[in-house]
Amino acid sequence: MKEDLVAVDTRIISIMRKASPPLARFAIFVVFFWFGVLKVTGDSSANPLVADLLSRTLPFLTFSQFIIWFGLFEMAIGILFLIPKTERIAILLLAIHMITTVLPLIFLPAMSWQRAFVPTLEGQYIIKNLVIIALAVSLAASLHPLKNHHG
Repeated sequence: MKEDLVAVDTRIISIMRKASPPLARFAIFVVFFWFGVLKVTGDSSANPLVADLLSRTLPFLTFSQFIIWFGLFEMAIGILFLIPKTERIAILLLAIHMITTVLPLIFLPAMSWQRAFVPTLEGQYIIKNLVIIALAVSLAASLHPLKNHHG
């Protein structure tokens, strides 16, 4: 009986190990591409937050142009996660994106926090990015090291 349980457990873990990287890449694609499209079309509920942050950090840029480029940047990140051999670039761009998305917690506290340690809905939206970061780290851990080819 215990051997059967071990065999089933081993089989399930094996299946999950094979399914995990493509599922993670697809999940990140969906989130980034979808949210990027919403920014480009002007339908993102995050646009007011982005506009406020932009006016405080890069006031020389116009929001209408920035949001399109930012949305395209998010869409590109999503697409890169789907293309084999581009995960390293995708993870680097995602890291840059995550640095920018945490900024409202610091620069826009009234929009991000109800009070200490109690985030607003926007703050929760930002904090949940920890899950995306963890997923990207697990994808990075599943990559094969680059080979050094001399001569």
